[in-house]
Amino acid sequence: MAPAPASSGRIRPWLVVGDLVLAALWVCAGALVKLFVYSVLGLGGTPEGEAAKVSLSVVYMFLFAGLESLTGGASYNPLTALSGAVASHGGPALYLFTVFLRVPAQVIGAVLGVKLIRTAFPQVGKGAVLSVGVHHGALAEGLATLLVVMVSVTLKKKEKGFFMKTWIASIWKMTIHILSSDSTGGIMNPASAFAWAYARGDHATFDHLLVYWLAPLQATLLGVWVVTFLTKPKKVVDENKKKK
Repeated sequence: MAPAPASSGRIRPWLVVGDLVLAALWVCAGALVKLFVYSVLGLGGTPEGEAAKVSLSVVYMFLFAGLESLTGGASYNPLTALSGAVASHGGPALYLFTVFLRVPAQVIGAVLGVKLIRTAFPQVGKGAVLSVGVHHGALAEGLATLLVVMVSVTLKKKEKGFFMKTWIASIWKMTIHILSSDSTGGIMNPASAFAWAYARGDHATFDHLLVYWLAPLQATLLGVWVVTFLTKPKKVVDENKKKK
């Protein structure tokens, strides 16, 4: 979840198309990296393979961060779009636009991307699956999402340059991904999770909805609220104290 450009709180219809395209490209990029490392390089299950996968993942995270910036805020991850809408205080209209147009576009894009990559490379696999109990998985995915969202939203508020923001966000996300990959796959992206689950046929199960949708969505809202509360300007804090 790269720190996308700060939202101005305006509804921008073209983002729907950008979201669809980026979501499709994102699942393809992730699958191609694994295919390259495991099948082409033959480094599956080795420390060298994990290092290569992380390095390539950071590279394409920079690429997608650049695409997000060029498109004015399009994203491959519903959590990024949702956190941006909430943090921008754009009002109910922006929130509804994000939930009912942008998020479905991202899901459709991810589904199309998975279908495309599996058609072109059938050996690519079926994506990450839940390997622990549903409540354990929901806690792990929710906590991972919370940590990533808090850093991402905080970086949006900082004056650091594009490279530094993207570098910090990428390394932090890969760290959390590695720590949570054994339990839930460390996806932290409901659209990607749904697309692979749809390909397997288990997208409508309670476990999937709780672990890969409800938990990360709640964690996203909590993360935005925590960062907003902790980074509230001093003047606003003083005014609130005077009112009380």
